[in-house]
Amino acid sequence: MADLSAAQGISLRKRIWGWWFFDWASQPYHTLLVTFVFGPFFAATATEYFLASGLSGEAARAQAQSSWSLCLTITGLIIGLSAPFLGALADIAGRKLPWIIGFSVAYVAGSAGLWFMDPAGSNLWWMLISFGVGFIGAEFALIFVNAQLPSLGTKEEVGQVSGSGFAFGYLGGVIALFIMLLLFVEQDSGKTLIGLDPVLGLDASAREGTRAVGPFVAIWFALFMIPYFAWVRDPRGPRRGSASLGRAVSMVIASVKGLKHRKSLTSYLVSSMLYRDALNGLYGFGGVYAGLVLDWSITQIGIFGIIAAISAALFSWAGGLADKRFGPKPVIITAILVLSLVCLVVVNMSRTQIFGVALAEGSSLPDQVFFACGVLIGGFGGILQATSRTLMVRHTTPETATEAFGLYGLSGRATAFLAPALIGLMTTLTGSARLGITPVIALFALGLLLLSRVDGEGDQV
Repeated sequence: MADLSAAQGISLRKRIWGWWFFDWASQPYHTLLVTFVFGPFFAATATEYFLASGLSGEAARAQAQSSWSLCLTITGLIIGLSAPFLGALADIAGRKLPWIIGFSVAYVAGSAGLWFMDPAGSNLWWMLISFGVGFIGAEFALIFVNAQLPSLGTKEEVGQVSGSGFAFGYLGGVIALFIMLLLFVEQDSGKTLIGLDPVLGLDASAREGTRAVGPFVAIWFALFMIPYFAWVRDPRGPRRGSASLGRAVSMVIASVKGLKHRKSLTSYLVSSMLYRDALNGLYGFGGVYAGLVLDWSITQIGIFGIIAAISAALFSWAGGLADKRFGPKPVIITAILVLSLVCLVVVNMSRTQIFGVALAEGSSLPDQVFFACGVLIGGFGGILQATSRTLMVRHTTPETATEAFGLYGLSGRATAFLAPALIGLMTTLTGSARLGITPVIALFALGLLLLSRVDGEGDQV
């Protein structure tokens, strides 16, 4: 690795910082769009649209959540089914950067298109398509960037590198969310959180401040990817033959067949498939839950997001240190247990009761409890993501890292439809956005059960 950096004229330290800047640049898509600003804005807009179409209040909220889950389901299928083959193509060609550039373009285009969201809800499906394009770009770029992690240190060192990267990314998400809340997002009064009109002359009555979240995320990403492209290079190595789709398919098929001889890797891919799906369900529906169940405003959800992101930054950094000392597997187990308990609290809480105990009218206890849940979701969710990719490093080699992380992406996305689909199904069956979150608990439990079969030291071959 030192020789690689020297040959390219870029120090390993600078390469690590460049790699961290991808997390900084890309995190606002998940923080601002998926969870805390656009997701709840879409849910509120869709709810009003379905109310106007004649649905009852609870039915309209359930239909809004089901629409959001359908979008996440379809994009998850596209990502999961394509990732291993694209990873194999990149490994054959020996280059990742061209793919990262291409998916970065999709990220920017998709997120920028959210500006055109109609607050009256006339173009809900077009906005879901635009969101999906950006989300696909973000997730594919992440797969290729994660595949560069093995080249940034030994298997003991990359845990801290990964954790610090997530911490740096969440810090960027916090700052981006602060900017949106203070200067852009309108409250019911038409003013921002600090009492200003939305900046740049944006029209509060048309929700232009909130809609600006899409272009803001696009510009943020384009700006902060500059250090990444300046300091991160593909490792120099020979091509592994002609990069044809047929050969990529053959490689992936061979890798999948070979899993029967790698019990630890197989168990890990299936385990992570389930618990990462559960985590994505929490992220994808956390802000929606707050808006539909607790009746929070976008501003309240944004403050909740800031608290969650700050805790994620601090916890991810600490998790990286724990990963380096104890290894990733014990850290992952701890994170899953904490997140499972949080889910249990969330599904047993509403505006009027907690675990069946009635609350006084107007009680602020549900708000306080959910804020505490946000700290734990953000903190241990960050730890879970960071340590999961370092445990994957222990199951791969730099030469086949992109294909391996493609399989990792497949395991994370092949059933990425599962949590949204189960949440959508449960929401439809119960007619309750709160009870719709229940399947997440089962996914965490199954993931934890399979993790017991995984070798914490990996099975690199």
